[in-house]
Amino acid sequence: MAEPDEINERYLARAIKAMNALGDELADRADPADPASAPVPGSGYPRPDIMLLKTRARAAEIQEGVAFFGRAGSAILKSITRVGIDPLTIYGTNCAKSPLDDLADAKGEAAKVLLREIQITEPKIIVCMGMETADFLNRIKLPLAEQIDPELIAQVQQLTPTIETLVTPDIDDSLDEESSKRRFWKAFQELGRWHSALPPY
Repeated sequence: MAEPDEINERYLARAIKAMNALGDELADRADPADPASAPVPGSGYPRPDIMLLKTRARAAEIQEGVAFFGRAGSAILKSITRVGIDPLTIYGTNCAKSPLDDLADAKGEAAKVLLREIQITEPKIIVCMGMETADFLNRIKLPLAEQIDPELIAQVQQLTPTIETLVTPDIDDSLDEESSKRRFWKAFQELGRWHSALPPY
């Protein structure tokens, strides 16, 4: 019989392989004549407890080809550290991987890619940054999913039997004013409380 560590290693290896394949498929979607069209794949640990989800890749992310690069990434890194979570155990991604993705289409490419990311990473909680993000998560119809309330900020909600959600303000829209930063931080602190209640491995 396989030991728990061995089983975890197998799941991790499978997730890495699947994530690499998804990254290759996203790279194939890029238009060589238009660098701004290149999709930005998610980044981070492929078997996380926590998935951070924003609406769209911003300019810095598109330029570097890395999700949560730039101001939002720096702010999230500080916030994650402040609530006592190891940043190396988190996965972050965007609903729309490129400016060409249409989030109005709940069965389009953006939806298909996000569904695959969730199936590969199997997070315990998805932090939806902004109501538009939470609304998109509702519309892509995860198997066995209940509708979450996009307006219910800073409260953990059940999405599927194995995945919870937490809605916070949009991090990209929260960085320019102190009041917006405080509102984001107040909501994000709930993630720290959720994480501290997890049973030890």
